Amino acid sequence: MSEAILPASRRARFATEHAGSIRQARFFLWTFTRSPSAMLGLVLVLAFLLLTLIGPWIVPYPDHARGAVNLANRLQPPSAAHWFGTDEMGSDILTRVVIGTRTSFWIGVTITGLAALVGVPLGIAAGYFGGRIRAVIMRITDVFLAVPGLVLALAIVAALGPGILHGVLALAIVWWPGYVRLIEAKALTLRSEAYVEAARTMGASHAHILWRHILPNCVSPLVVKASMDMGMAILAAASLGFIGLGAKPPAPEWGAMIATGRTYMPDWWWYSAFPGLFIFLTVLGFNLFGDGLRDTLDPRSSRG
Repeated sequence: MSEAILPASRRARFATEHAGSIRQARFFLWTFTRSPSAMLGLVLVLAFLLLTLIGPWIVPYPDHARGAVNLANRLQPPSAAHWFGTDEMGSDILTRVVIGTRTSFWIGVTITGLAALVGVPLGIAAGYFGGRIRAVIMRITDVFLAVPGLVLALAIVAALGPGILHGVLALAIVWWPGYVRLIEAKALTLRSEAYVEAARTMGASHAHILWRHILPNCVSPLVVKASMDMGMAILAAASLGFIGLGAKPPAPEWGAMIATGRTYMPDWWWYSAFPGLFIFLTVLGFNLFGDGLRDTLDPRSSRG
């Protein structure tokens, strides 16, 4: 009899926990969809991701992304054949801008991922352990925060040499202190919570407490910051490309395209306008999406 009751109780407990997750997901969706700006951000982010996935298969001139030369069509205005016009080499700007979404996506994910990979463990260690460990970590973080990030990135790229890989590495090096500050403040609050004290009293190891209690409760602010940092990382990488320290031609990178196109302003305005428009929409999308996530995951931060 007990063997028959036990599975039933487990099924009931599972159903209860599952129902709670469903209610939480529904509340999340309801809160998120109430914000028009958050929905606009979601649409822009999904459009960016869609172009990243299928861009090479939908562009009209795939070979133009690899530096094909067609001088007979150089600097043509937007038309039915070339919706965004052509550049000084006769390449289709629409093709190069769409293919450039993959480069921008790789840049944003790499910078954000590396920064979180370094900053999150350091922030958790500083907030949870405190004492000398926190003092050392936060003083090192303050040193990096004392120097403007883009200026320090320029110095690092100048030392390593121009190139998109060096630019991404330089930006990742200056990006991690923000994650340390965010996670350190969250872990500092969590370590005095009742459930953490209870786990410590029961003899749980530091690794167990960090993995089961501290880190999961840091996910919400981490997701919000990462979503916002995606857009800002893409913008920062485009800034390096604009001054010639990022991707090199013929690689289709938005910042480098704007830098080349500015020499043809204002007569051939489309050369710089469309890459700049894509940067604007991408950064706007990630910022609005991040704002929506913040207001949904942490209602206390809502400005509404």
